[in-house]
Amino acid sequence: MADFRKARRFFRKIGMGKDDLYFWKQMGKAALCTYTLLGLCWLWNETSPLGWWTLKPRPKEEKEMAHLYERIKFPYPGDKEATEEFIKSGGSIGTTVGPKGNIESGKDPDNFQKQLQSQKFEQEAQKLWFRMRNEVISELQEKGFDVE
Repeated sequence: MADFRKARRFFRKIGMGKDDLYFWKQMGKAALCTYTLLGLCWLWNETSPLGWWTLKPRPKEEKEMAHLYERIKFPYPGDKEATEEFIKSGGSIGTTVGPKGNIESGKDPDNFQKQLQSQKFEQEAQKLWFRMRNEVISELQEKGFDVE
C-alpha cells in the first residue's frame, strides 16, 4: 500500500495525477486532430490531381505537360494477362525504362526551363520578323511596287 502512495505522489509531481486528467484528455484530442489533418494532407498529396502546392508558380507549358509525368501502374511481371492488357492499352508509350529502373530520355530535366525560355525567345523573334516584314511590304506597296 505504501508503494502505491509513493507511486501516486510521484505521478502527481510529474503532472499525471487525478487532477490533471482533463489536461491530458485535451492533449489527446489535440494530438488526434493534428495527426488526422497531417494524414489527410499526406493522402491529398498522394492522390491530388493538382500536385503538391509549390512555392514558385509553374509555367503554363509545364502544367500542360504534367500528364506525361503521372504515375503509371505497371502490372506484376508474372501476370501475363495483365501484361498483355497493359501493352494493348498503350503501356508506357514515350518512356524507356532502363536496367536500373530509371526513366531514360534524351532530355535533361534541369534544362527544361532553358528549353522553355529558348522556345519563347524563338516565338518572339518570329513575331518581330513578321512585323518587320509586313511593315516593309506595306511601305513598298505605298510607293507603288507590286510585292507578293
